Formats: sequence, C-alpha cells, structure tokens
Amino acid sequence: MRPRLPATLPLPAVLLLLAAALAGSAVAGLALGPVRMAPGEVLRIVVDGERTGAYAAIVWDVRMPRVLLGAVVGAGLAVAGTVLQALVRNQLADPFLLGASSGASAGAVAVIVLGAGAGIATSVALPAAAFAGSTFALVAVYALARRGGTMTTGRLILAGVCVQYILSALTSLVLVMAAQAEHLRSIMFWTLGGLGGARWSELGLPAAALALGTGLLLALARPLDLLLAGEEGAHTLGLDTGRFRAAVFVLTSLVVGILVAASGAIGFVGLMVPHAARMAVGSAHRRLLPVAALGGALFLTLADLAARTVAAPEEIPVGVVTALAGGPFFLWLLRRSQRAEGLTG
Repeated sequence: MRPRLPATLPLPAVLLLLAAALAGSAVAGLALGPVRMAPGEVLRIVVDGERTGAYAAIVWDVRMPRVLLGAVVGAGLAVAGTVLQALVRNQLADPFLLGASSGASAGAVAVIVLGAGAGIATSVALPAAAFAGSTFALVAVYALARRGGTMTTGRLILAGVCVQYILSALTSLVLVMAAQAEHLRSIMFWTLGGLGGARWSELGLPAAALALGTGLLLALARPLDLLLAGEEGAHTLGLDTGRFRAAVFVLTSLVVGILVAASGAIGFVGLMVPHAARMAVGSAHRRLLPVAALGGALFLTLADLAARTVAAPEEIPVGVVTALAGGPFFLWLLRRSQRAEGLTG
C-alpha cells in the first residue's frame, strides 16, 4: 500500500519549465562575466562548435566547465537534502547544516595538506577521503540527535551545528598550520565553496556520482515515501528501517563527498530547493527527486552568476550568496517548525 501524498502541479509542466529556465541561466552564465558577450554570439559558438578565437576559448575553456559543475553540484546537493529530510523526518535537514559538507571538506584537506593519501592517486584519494568525512559527520549527528528512538528539531540542529563547527575549525586549523600561501587561500574555498577552479577533466566524477546516486534514489522512491509517512507504518509494511536508513546514509554521503571535493562546502541548497519542489509537485519522491535536481541545478547556476557579476571585477564566494538567501529562509523554517512542535507537543 502506498502512502497518500498530495501533488499540486503537473510534473511534465514543472520539469519543462525548470529545464527551460536552466537553459536560459546557462546561456547567461556563458555570456556574462568580465568579458561580456551577446547571448546570440554564445549560442552560435556552442551550436557551431567553434573552437578558435578568444570568445570561443572563454566559452569552452573557462565558462562552460564552471556552468556545468555548478549545475551538477546544485542538483546533487538538492537531491541529497531531499533524501536526508526523509531519512531523519525533519524539514531542516541539509548536507551543510548536518555537517556532511564540513566533514567532506575536512577529509579532502587531510589528503591535500597532510598527504594522507600518499601513494594513491589524488583523483581517487580526494573523493574517498571526502566520502569518509561526510559519512562520519552524518553518523555523528544522527547518533547525537537521536535519543530514546525520537529526534527533535532542536537536538538535530544543535548536533548538526556542533559537528559542523568542530570539523570546520579543524579544517581551518590544519590549513593555517600548513603555513603555505596556497593552503591559506584554500580556507575560503573549502569553507565557502567555489566553482572558479572548474576544469573539463574534473567534471566526470561529480557527474557520474550525480547520475548514479539520483538513479538509485529514484529506485528507492517508494521506501523513502514509506519512511517519510511514518517509521512505525514503514516497519509494519515490511521495511527494515534501520538497514534502509544506514544504506541510504552511505549513498548520500558518497554523493555529497564527491561533490564537495570538487566545489568546497556550499550551504543551504539542500535546504531551500526541496521545500520549493514539494510546494510544486508534492512529497512523493518519484516526482520530487527530478524536480529537486533541476531546481538545484538552476539555483546554483544563478547563484554562481550573481557571485561573479554583482561585485565585478571582484568575485564573491558562491557560498556567501547561497548563505545570504538560505539564512533567512532557515530562520523562517525553524520558527515554523518550532510552532508546529509546540502545537503537537
């Protein structure tokens, strides 16, 4: 028996609208920057596959990898946030707020600065360490927040903030003690996120993680619906909630770790986008996950565009832009959640 979950708008119309908006934002991302180009010129370069000339070099070698990485990371973080909210049955769950992004950053920094992955190719050691750090953070937050089989919003947020700050402080400490200019500059990247270093050669692994992770989670849409509707009901209907939650935690940590290894920790994407997606298509995960993925890609593409154009020629870390949007949203959501807990408790 499937839980009855409401839907609001037709899924094909929402997906079509988001895809069109994402295409428009991608063209804007390719056209705008220190060197501005007309959208028609950008489209001509892309459609013709033109590879010669200064404008073509800017489009293909500088901006295209950045736009694609932003779309991949945004989609992955939104999908991860959607799933985490179902796993812990709390609308305030987010990879950044639960410390998963900070854990991934700490793992990646350990490889870069301390040489923890010596002897192993960096392309393998970096995402593996980020995955380990992300998993550790999520397990720690879950264990700290869950008492007597229950998890309140207050305990979840406190546990997430504590783990996040401890791991962020350790990351900054290691980078400062490294006393090398490139490591000091890395502090901003790992704590606030950035897409400026995107390269074609680094897109493959994040894109594969997004495709594989989203595909597997779509296949698990029904048990995610059951878990969201109620743990007791899910257990009655035959779902081993403990094993299922552990397996999906590992899968989500893997996706988050690989994405953070490529972009640094970018917060609030996984908090805001799932809520907007639920308002559009309801809570059933087979409908929700594709909408969240497209919405996350659109959101981070626009946020990165703002980050590199608002204060041009200076560039703002993209994590600052997402935090400026996500902070007030989080406070509104926290207040609404506390009111709901007061009414029900």
